[in-house]
Amino acid sequence: MTTIGVVIADDQALLRGGFRVLIDAAPDMRILGEAADGAAAVALVRDQRPDVVLMDIRMPDVDGIEATRRIKADETTAQTRVLILTTFDLDQYVYAALRAGASGFMLKDTSPEELLAGIRIVAAGDGLLSPSVTRRLIERFATGPEAALPNPAVLDQITDREREVLVEVSRGLSNVEIAEHLHMSAATAKTHVSHLFTKLRARDRAQLVVIAYESGLASPR
Repeated sequence: MTTIGVVIADDQALLRGGFRVLIDAAPDMRILGEAADGAAAVALVRDQRPDVVLMDIRMPDVDGIEATRRIKADETTAQTRVLILTTFDLDQYVYAALRAGASGFMLKDTSPEELLAGIRIVAAGDGLLSPSVTRRLIERFATGPEAALPNPAVLDQITDREREVLVEVSRGLSNVEIAEHLHMSAATAKTHVSHLFTKLRARDRAQLVVIAYESGLASPR
């Protein structure tokens, strides 16, 4: 069994302790360290090279967005997946965190089972958890005052079919769901998604969603 190395970054010691107990009890995970601020989180990731970082957004000095940006910009730590922890109604920066390179997010009041499942999903290379909530957040932040202007030219290199697949990815659908919706096999859907990763230089599905919104291909509903 492959063990998933996890780092916890949150300025609330009580929350870090709760996450540690939960993750330590999972047979396929182990805690590699804790950080109370973003700068410490970046340093810990460089030292321990975890598979996943549970990253709070609001932390003193260096916040979770900047910490995510630093982790993903450093070639020695870029392979680490960042899973943002948010309170949803209070955090206004989830979209910025995704743009910085986060692979997805979970709500802080999620169930223990969902949190563990989320860590496994992100560690496996998938992104953007809880599709229904994800769409609400992406749509909210994509239309905010700091949203980038659409740049359709970024999609010039993909085919019409790949555009259709990208729209479905932006809705939070899995490969199986995309296949059903677009009347193709799951293997074909997976191939199209792989082509999108390569052509658009996207790290994961989370970044594909950001590209879809920033290019204007996907729009708030």
